[in-house]
Amino acid sequence: MIYSIGTLVSDLTQYHAMRASFEDRGFNSGDCEYLHVDNTKSNQKDAYAGLNHMLNEARGRYVILCHQDVRMIDDGREELDRQLTSLERRDPNWALAGNAGGVSLGRFAFRITDPHRTNTLVGTLPARVGTLDENFIVVKRSARIGFSRDLVGFHFYGADICLVADILGYSAYVIDFHLQHLSPGNPRSAEFFAAKSAFSRKWAYALRPRWLQTTCAPVPVAGTRLGRVLGTFAVQARRALDRYKAKVTRMTAWTHR
Repeated sequence: MIYSIGTLVSDLTQYHAMRASFEDRGFNSGDCEYLHVDNTKSNQKDAYAGLNHMLNEARGRYVILCHQDVRMIDDGREELDRQLTSLERRDPNWALAGNAGGVSLGRFAFRITDPHRTNTLVGTLPARVGTLDENFIVVKRSARIGFSRDLVGFHFYGADICLVADILGYSAYVIDFHLQHLSPGNPRSAEFFAAKSAFSRKWAYALRPRWLQTTCAPVPVAGTRLGRVLGTFAVQARRALDRYKAKVTRMTAWTHR
């Protein structure tokens, strides 16, 4: 199996139109499968849980996670094959590819048509990015990555899986694969801002400066150079105190003989 196409479905008409556009562009052979989570009657699974479920079920070498309102335009199976083969040669450690994302503060990469822009190409593609837009994400299944268990909802999961990939040593790219996304998104809803706050809290805690104590040695895993220096002094002071306590214990034992 080469491609698994996974979608959260709240509107069957939209989903059938999406699937038809994929099949018309070559995703219809025996090496493609379609997976979906049925949220038509109620939200059985949110994005984090639902997409993790489909990643676990997928058999394809590549798992396409896309919105029900994306449509193939000109590019199709052959072009995506070429893009991913080229990306593999360029960076064998890639794990994620999409059509829109953030490179750094104020810098973006796009290859998309949506209500905001038509046939847009921004950046030199493929462009390595720190985040991907959720409308279309290709996951290399062999990377074995997924979405956070402790986040919920339908926002920021593209950024979430990019952070997971980065921590595990993988990379994410926007590639030159043009398709249409029908929705303009809703970045001003109460749900959006609540999800943004939850996302920020989770990752601020996950990436907090700290020292880890292994059974062999204390190890700094994050933080500034100053923090690491202060941590080193703290470790050395603790060791000196332990040595002093051990010496006092030995002397006390000797005087009581």
